[in-house]
Amino acid sequence: MYSWENPDDRISIVHMNSELRQAQLELLSAHCATHQLRLRFSIDDLARFGQRDVLRKSVQAAAALSEYYTSIENKIPPAEADSEAPAQLTDERIGEAIALVSSYLRDQRERHFHSAAPLTKYQKALMWPYFSPALLDQVRVVELNGERLPNPPFYAEARALGFANLPEITHMHSLTFLDVVVFNEKVTERSLFHGLVHAVQFAVLGLERYTELFVRGFVNTKLHFSVPLEAHAFSLESKFMGSPAHRFSVEDQIRLWVKQGRY
Repeated sequence: MYSWENPDDRISIVHMNSELRQAQLELLSAHCATHQLRLRFSIDDLARFGQRDVLRKSVQAAAALSEYYTSIENKIPPAEADSEAPAQLTDERIGEAIALVSSYLRDQRERHFHSAAPLTKYQKALMWPYFSPALLDQVRVVELNGERLPNPPFYAEARALGFANLPEITHMHSLTFLDVVVFNEKVTERSLFHGLVHAVQFAVLGLERYTELFVRGFVNTKLHFSVPLEAHAFSLESKFMGSPAHRFSVEDQIRLWVKQGRY
């Protein structure tokens, strides 16, 4: 068993959590794909007409993963598990949270705008089939190069309300502040695409509506990755990485979800 007191174990623990985050992202992609099935097809139709070997393997994989993660959950000390149950928030407190998050996003955009750079010609060439030229000309990006974004100052108050599962900004690959994408780590094709999806969401929805949908989605789902705005970004990212030859408009996909009320 690892011990944080052992320097060698500390390195292993860091690697373990890195692999855990990667597994979480892959699980989220699977979750998003399954959610699409749930929205489009009934359980009865899937059971009757779904390809048998694919269904069987999918069920077996889901069951094995459920058993594995449940066994881990059962090892979490009861006090820690209890602390993760969020308090019920009133509409007034949700409104306060929306205002705090909106102000944070706006302030961070202003803070990083002047140190951010426009997309390079190469980055635009990679992304133009999926994003409009106007958006690609507007968005700016910045790599922090050894520094990382700290958690927002209002996290202490949110955790006092019982929210122990807030996203750790420091551990995220990037964060989008309207039209500025700040990267804690080196920009990759995949992470740039993800950040640009959120830039389009901001452009389509506006700051206030985006923030309201995000906060209410978090209150409802209790998990950052399950918020529809974030889940859709990961779903489009998975589509982008899985079928590079298949071009699609991210803005059209986002406007469709807005029209269908799926955010």
